[in-house]
Amino acid sequence: MRAMALSFALLAAPSWAATLDMAWWRDGKVDVRQLEQGGTAPASFDASRQVPLASLWKLFMYVYAADSKLAMPDYRCGGRDPEEVYCCDAGQSVSADAALAQSCGLFFSPKRLKIAPAAWRKYWSGLLGAAPSGELAWLADPAQLKPEKLVRLGSLLRALGSIPAASRAGAEAALLRVVLDGRGAGTARWFGGQLRVKTYSWHQEGKPTERIGGAAGWLADGTPLWLGGSGTSSSVLQQWAPRIAAALPPLREVDDGGCVVVDYFKRYPIRSVRGEGGAAPAGPMNGRYHVQFKNGQNLALRSTGEMMLTNDAGGQIQLRGRMGVNEYVARVLDREASTQEPEAAKALAVAARTYLNQNAVNVAGCQQIADSSATQRVSPSPATPAALSIARWTDQLIVDGVTVRYHANRPSENTLSWSHAVQQAKQGRRYDELLAEAYPGGALATASNTGALCQRLSANEAWLASAVPRWQRVLLREAGYEAPEQAPLICALSIGAPYSEQSRNRIYMRPLATREDRITLAHEYLHLGLRRHPRGQDEAYVEQLARRLVDLNLEAM
Repeated sequence: MRAMALSFALLAAPSWAATLDMAWWRDGKVDVRQLEQGGTAPASFDASRQVPLASLWKLFMYVYAADSKLAMPDYRCGGRDPEEVYCCDAGQSVSADAALAQSCGLFFSPKRLKIAPAAWRKYWSGLLGAAPSGELAWLADPAQLKPEKLVRLGSLLRALGSIPAASRAGAEAALLRVVLDGRGAGTARWFGGQLRVKTYSWHQEGKPTERIGGAAGWLADGTPLWLGGSGTSSSVLQQWAPRIAAALPPLREVDDGGCVVVDYFKRYPIRSVRGEGGAAPAGPMNGRYHVQFKNGQNLALRSTGEMMLTNDAGGQIQLRGRMGVNEYVARVLDREASTQEPEAAKALAVAARTYLNQNAVNVAGCQQIADSSATQRVSPSPATPAALSIARWTDQLIVDGVTVRYHANRPSENTLSWSHAVQQAKQGRRYDELLAEAYPGGALATASNTGALCQRLSANEAWLASAVPRWQRVLLREAGYEAPEQAPLICALSIGAPYSEQSRNRIYMRPLATREDRITLAHEYLHLGLRRHPRGQDEAYVEQLARRLVDLNLEAM
């Protein structure tokens, strides 16, 4: 599903619900707030409050299935079940990430995902430190996770808080869509990339004709969050977004995601680099340094180990930095602009992250890009706190659909003019409006391909469909092989190395053209078929078997 267009009207504040309840879990305790139209009132509830699971059960199913590496093949809509209205049109399919964001319950049926109660209990016992019991007993059996199930608010937040960052990463990335094109569409104006929540709507207890709506999940720093009020999730988010954003606890510092390698000063040969103790040796740099260029210019920089000094084959000094994506974006802000007008800085942060995605080269799992006026300039010193705050607030947000550029003061097609953005921000324009004006054909989206449409390679799929039957006599003798229940989708890959996505039963690669391409397809198919066996992670074994299978295919032909 494509992200919504950037341009939309300012959110109004219609008089729907009179109050909104919020709660979050930090430092082992629950903090509660009650928002009113005119301010914040003393909360009339605490952690013992009973709240319905409603659609939140799907979030726990997703986390368990993804973390346990269960197969989560796309759900195909047949057009006969009325619940498919939350999933897809008849004849279409929905992936795990889109199903979570759209609240497709049919996708997450424990029976469909083959969730074993014993394995489920063992998983949650490991995260909670003990078997789910007492106020957490609802988490002991997947069959108990039903929309009408009432749970203590404190236990819900504690359960969300037990999920480590690596385990919730996929869910968080999928749920970023909620504020872009989901039931909170348009609220990214207020939340940026802070909010990773699953929406829900359910009946008010004892009042079947009245609805309660809201969301639960995490903030970008992992803080578990719940909110609810009268109405549907969509109406609650639309009405209260500015107030919710103002009431959220400040984000805590978290490890930066992603990896960016910056080749510094590519256009300016370096004569020498001196540290506090003299000429800097090759290797990691820690402390303050003075860089002298061959053109006579000088520069002071500071490094905390992220900078590396090397000498190329010709003896030329080179400086290279390795950092997280938000640190990179913040350094671009420090070098190219400022944070004095926060909305303009947010717009440039999104543009800088987009530019990185569109122009970096992927090398060994990192995005690699040069620091240059021909690309985008990057401060060689650690980012300022103000710039890093802006980068984290816009975490993962990019502009999709257009080639993004920006300039200090010259507006042009698909180019953000920094001076114009600052002027507009001073007049009250928000960052999303600035992006909509600069990139009218673009859409606010996320940096990951989560929920992205699969551009299927039908020729690759047809070749695999004809090849697999010929491989069966070999594969059925291989320990651990289990044929995927459905033929995997094969999706077009534009950059990077081919890979298989086991949780979604997908293979990402390029169109078949050579024998090596067919070996690649066989290789990734084997990763799917051996997903539950240690041999599935043995690249040498998988590659050898893939070549044998392709040779079998050639013999048959």
